[in-house]
Amino acid sequence: MDPLLPESPKLTARQQQILELIRQSIEQTGAPPTRAEIAAELGFRSANAAEEHLQALARKGVIELVGGTSRGIRLKSDTLRSVNESRRLYQGQQAMLPLPGLAQLALPLVGRVAAGSPILAQEHIEQTYHVGASMFARQPDYLLKVRGMSMRDAGILDGDLLAVQKAKEAKNGQIVVARLGDDVTVKRFRKTRQSIELIAENPEFKTIVVEPGQDFELEGIAVGLIRNTLLM
Repeated sequence: MDPLLPESPKLTARQQQILELIRQSIEQTGAPPTRAEIAAELGFRSANAAEEHLQALARKGVIELVGGTSRGIRLKSDTLRSVNESRRLYQGQQAMLPLPGLAQLALPLVGRVAAGSPILAQEHIEQTYHVGASMFARQPDYLLKVRGMSMRDAGILDGDLLAVQKAKEAKNGQIVVARLGDDVTVKRFRKTRQSIELIAENPEFKTIVVEPGQDFELEGIAVGLIRNTLLM
């Protein structure tokens, strides 16, 4: 066994299936699935069955469950690295892989963004964090400090650091960073024939409807989340 890799916990076939579903959801939408979505995808009779499997995965140390939110599921960094290694090996890639844990990303942390100025303008960057590249399924370009609780039910809380990949387009259902007028906001993206909708994950906040011709720009797509307390 490679001494640089932690020993992987033994998972049942169903647990491995759920773990892969979580990884795919985070990679494709920027957020983990809900218990109901896991149950529907895997044919469980209720969300309680999904919860039991999630609790088992948490006991084995491969995920972290955050209470109080429907999407409060976090992949541990070692788990994500192990999943990515397994996928590369399974796909039969023969090239020598870089040593896990050595690759580091230097990500600027963006705080408050002044109206009308580029999001990565120097005056917006509070500091730079060095984090393991294996924490993310897709490489981010910067971290954005989350302000407010409009995405609470997606597990994105005030003070969290959202890992963002720069992008000018997004798919429906992805969590995005968008500029609307003078404000920069984090919301779930949905495009219809008539408009673009920026949907909050908290019933206390209304959906923002972007009308044609309105001052709107997509800044990036969420590819991961770091709980701010982990970096203190």
